Amino acid sequence: MAGVPVDMIAIDPEGPGGPEVLIPVRRPVPVPKDGEVLVKVAAAGVNRPDVLQRLGLYPMPPDAPSIPGLEIAGEIVAVGAGAGRLQIGQQVCALVAGGGYAQYCTVPEGQCLPVPEGLTLIEAASLPETYFTVWSNLFERGYGAPGETALIHGGTSGIGVTAILLCKAFGLTSIVTCGSAEKCAAALALGADHAIDYKAQDFVAEVARITSGRGVNVVLDMVGGDYLARNIKCLGESGRHVSIAFQRGQTGELDLGAVMRKGLILTGSMLRPRSVEYKSLLADSLAADVWPLFGGGLKAVVDRVFPLEAAADAHRYLESGEHVGKVVLEIAHGQVDAA
Repeated sequence: MAGVPVDMIAIDPEGPGGPEVLIPVRRPVPVPKDGEVLVKVAAAGVNRPDVLQRLGLYPMPPDAPSIPGLEIAGEIVAVGAGAGRLQIGQQVCALVAGGGYAQYCTVPEGQCLPVPEGLTLIEAASLPETYFTVWSNLFERGYGAPGETALIHGGTSGIGVTAILLCKAFGLTSIVTCGSAEKCAAALALGADHAIDYKAQDFVAEVARITSGRGVNVVLDMVGGDYLARNIKCLGESGRHVSIAFQRGQTGELDLGAVMRKGLILTGSMLRPRSVEYKSLLADSLAADVWPLFGGGLKAVVDRVFPLEAAADAHRYLESGEHVGKVVLEIAHGQVDAA
């Protein structure tokens, strides 16, 4: 790998803990395997699964690196055997199984996407995790279609903002829940059709009011727990409930009578454990149907950028819930102190 250093700066905690475990260390630069490329990382997105991994609460795939980080953007600097579609020097953003909080990261070639025209590498790094997740769950598993209505929890999270933008781009009405009047205003400014302050309003009653009692066609839920029963009440006939996380618990009460009367579908998925083949097909779908919309109805929404060495502060900020959109790490390639 001509011109590529032997080692790099990365965030690779020795064990679970608070944000303070996220300190820069030196690690060997990974070597791309068959079908992989090596990316010189310019930026990496920060996501909730990174926090859960730091806490020791997220089951990692057996072949995933211990370095956190599920999405990156940068320049390809080496190509492994069997990877011939992409070339050295190309700028890409990519979904990775881990390893993003580092100066270099390997990624299966099929999980790379071009940097959308007009976007910076920092903006591009904010896209893969949420776009892969929302596209696969709200549209492919949830069958979201033009003219339908979607209820989206966590309206100003990275997932929520992406769902708002995709609903607007594909002709769905979006109803989002947020934790304050200010966040509701931010969601509406981003294009949400309706925003409910779940701390001040009963979202079940509000959904009934907004839809004139018909209910929504699809729910994208990252809350779980007691929200399951409430979401079922929000769904209309032939509605779909899609679970992507369970911040309030992975079990909940289910009214099977309502499921049967309304003809509901309950589904969900986890993206990280899925195969490279599945993720590559998903990347192809995004490239064909979604990526061309950047510069039009779609955009990157980056709330705050931290340097790699301040990853602990980035996690503290994400956990505060103050962000609207994505938090991103900018990764320098000059002199960076490491433990």
